[in-house]
Amino acid sequence: MRNRIFYIVVSLLLTASLQGQTFSDFVLYLNDLPSQERQAKVDSFMNANEHLPLYENDTICNFVYQGNAQSVSVPGDATGWDPTVYTMSNIENTDFWYLTKVFASDTRLDYKFVLNGNNWILDPKNPLTVLGGFGPNSEMAMPLYVQPPEIQYYPDIPHGTIFDTTFYSSQLGNSRQIKVYLPPYYETSPDKYPVVLFHDGLDYLNLAYAKNVLDYFLSSDCSRPVIAVFVPPVNREPEYAGSQINEFTGFIVDDIIPWVDGRFRTKTEPANRLVLGASNGGNISLWIAMKHPEVFGKVAAYSSNVIDEIATTFADGPILNLDFYLDIGTYDIDVLIPMVHNFRDILDNRGYPFVFNEWNDGHSWGNWRAHIDNSLNYFFPPACGAGEIKEKAVIELKQNYPNPAGNSTTVSFYTPSVSEAELVLYDLKGSIIDILWEGKSSKGITKVNVNTAILQNGIYIYKLSAGNKTAVRKMIVRH
Repeated sequence: MRNRIFYIVVSLLLTASLQGQTFSDFVLYLNDLPSQERQAKVDSFMNANEHLPLYENDTICNFVYQGNAQSVSVPGDATGWDPTVYTMSNIENTDFWYLTKVFASDTRLDYKFVLNGNNWILDPKNPLTVLGGFGPNSEMAMPLYVQPPEIQYYPDIPHGTIFDTTFYSSQLGNSRQIKVYLPPYYETSPDKYPVVLFHDGLDYLNLAYAKNVLDYFLSSDCSRPVIAVFVPPVNREPEYAGSQINEFTGFIVDDIIPWVDGRFRTKTEPANRLVLGASNGGNISLWIAMKHPEVFGKVAAYSSNVIDEIATTFADGPILNLDFYLDIGTYDIDVLIPMVHNFRDILDNRGYPFVFNEWNDGHSWGNWRAHIDNSLNYFFPPACGAGEIKEKAVIELKQNYPNPAGNSTTVSFYTPSVSEAELVLYDLKGSIIDILWEGKSSKGITKVNVNTAILQNGIYIYKLSAGNKTAVRKMIVRH
């Protein structure tokens, strides 16, 4: 039976007389009942289904709401948060509302319910929520969506520390709180470190769990530790894409970076500096790297706005010594999707190094938090080979090396005892590409050489199953 590496699929549990039926069968069954019998069946159905929505055949999502209302709709990433697009249907003479939609099997989206056109609520029976810029939303995670393990807090791995200060900008005439992440063992090591600068910095910490992501990223024995600088906006749109963009750029380049270099042990070469952000935060990242490639040599822009001057400069100007990570969601803001595609084509035509990904996701922190590690793995791959793994009481799956992989790469894993194990490679749609290794693993480290020459450029998932434990990592292939 095909292994699943993905989030727990909520089974479709129906009343005893309907076991094995589809949700649409249940709706037809309700409509065929005498009206006075319907509510009892609805109540039974809702009691039997503790978690909603209901997913079928990997691609069908059934939104369900029970309650007295004149109307119920499902705005979210899929509708541009328009409450008039996805309207739910009601079974007459009941308080049962439903909407069935088809999505790609790995889709993840934010949504809410709107009752009577103006009462916005979370889905009462959905345990999955995700923080957004305007508060929590319910999360629709289709069966083959990979829940990002890196956003969780793990007490048994080393943790970095946060240094914070208030910084005044004479160019902008305002102050803001800036936080700096120092990697584990910074105080006891003489090393210098690359720098990653996050725009919308406090949101990256609070909504995208960036500290957890950095801790997880650096937990590998062969990781390349970084210092991360989290800078929030004060006047976001003017600073990131409007009338204050040059002053804000000066603030970063002339004030923040010299302070970071003077206060902490940093590597100052452009190749060791990454500037990143999402939406307009991506725009300012592109702008700063474009204006100052002598400061930042790497730039990551998620679901990014790309103002005309940026597109024109990269299309017609001199080739700059820059490397790019770009991505976009298929349910992103409509105007951004062709904008990012066009910018990707510009980079491709001009011969810039870049990696581009398109996720079945929306314009939200639930999307962006899951892909910080993609850009970190791309720009700062492991600094050694497959490496050694210290003896532990749990299985451990190493980041493949090299990553990005060219024609070949090595995956190492550790099992604490003899057990049946399987290492499987998947694409992002959840289809099995190859079984990389299977059999009885001995206690200790197993190294698996992987032929990636036959794979297309992109991101893949590899999963280790050993005993009743699993571990998942992402692999980048770039020829």
